[in-house]
Amino acid sequence: MRHHGGAAASGRKWIPMSWWDSYRAVYGAELRAAAREYVDHGWPLVPGPGAEVLLATGESIDVIEVPAEVGRRVCRTLREAGEVVPVAATPQGTWWFPMTPRHALPAELSLHTDVVLHTDGIGVVAPPTERPDGWVQWRVAPARVGYRVPDASVVVEAVVDAIRSHGTAGADAEQTPATGVALRR
Repeated sequence: MRHHGGAAASGRKWIPMSWWDSYRAVYGAELRAAAREYVDHGWPLVPGPGAEVLLATGESIDVIEVPAEVGRRVCRTLREAGEVVPVAATPQGTWWFPMTPRHALPAELSLHTDVVLHTDGIGVVAPPTERPDGWVQWRVAPARVGYRVPDASVVVEAVVDAIRSHGTAGADAEQTPATGVALRR
């Protein structure tokens, strides 16, 4: 019987890959594939400090980030209007929505410290990035909508409606944006 290749046939010793090494290899490949897919669809990236994917804001997209509870209401509002848009969830309990750039937040939203607009070259941590406390993941993947970036006015209006539907709850809450990383290109 002939042996075809492999460590035994070549005389090299087979060394098993640890679980951690195999996990990191697969995770690295997944990050590279996601980054390539974003770029292939016109979603620009900025270099990150580690093993993460950072979407660049300000040119092709901006991102609005809200608490998960508000994000669920935003999705409900958009669904009722027949809109399906990409939505990401962070392990810090926030959801973010990509949208067309250069749209200022209305004064009503600027009063809410838990509503954060990422723009002007800020890098936003995108799926499938792993954070110390969990994963950034898509609730609605951009592939589902052909990587179409929704018009900012539609998303911002849905956020306004979501905030109004619960009065001023959360207006005074402090939030440290979980996904924003200040990087200038």
